[in-house]
Amino acid sequence: MNNLIRLVEGQACIVCDDPWQLHEAEDDAPLILPLSAWRERQPAEVLQGRAASADGLLLQVDDEPEALQPFLASLPLIAIDFPSFRDGRGYSQAYLLRTRMGWRGELRAVGDVLRDQLAHMRQCGFDAFAVRADKSLEDALKGLQGLSVLYGRSVIEPRPLFRRGRLKEESRS
Repeated sequence: MNNLIRLVEGQACIVCDDPWQLHEAEDDAPLILPLSAWRERQPAEVLQGRAASADGLLLQVDDEPEALQPFLASLPLIAIDFPSFRDGRGYSQAYLLRTRMGWRGELRAVGDVLRDQLAHMRQCGFDAFAVRADKSLEDALKGLQGLSVLYGRSVIEPRPLFRRGRLKEESRS
């Protein structure tokens, strides 16, 4: 997949040799498939959670993250589709996967992914970003530096700002 940024130990890195392909394989590359196609392609051992899948899963905006629960241990990565930069459902899907369902593997944003979204995506739990092909990766990297202070909770910092401030004051006393 081209135009990919991945967080490695908290640092954003441009990935030049990512083998994953959405839907169509080129030269036997690993695939990222929509849920229905992923299910059809998997052997029984994978669907029963007894083996790892060679394919990643593409969660589309109308898919429920809870439908992935039986397969989480088998998945090498989950990609979440952003069909439009105005569509925010992928943020909620990512947050649910990380906080309620405990997903610890790679969570990749794909589709209409732009610089201005990256800091918010990171706060929701994404750790890889397939930036739209017509955009600069170097410019997009700057988008991950966007938020200096977060007021609300996030995957990265589950305490809201008012709780963080109170804890600092109590530790000084």
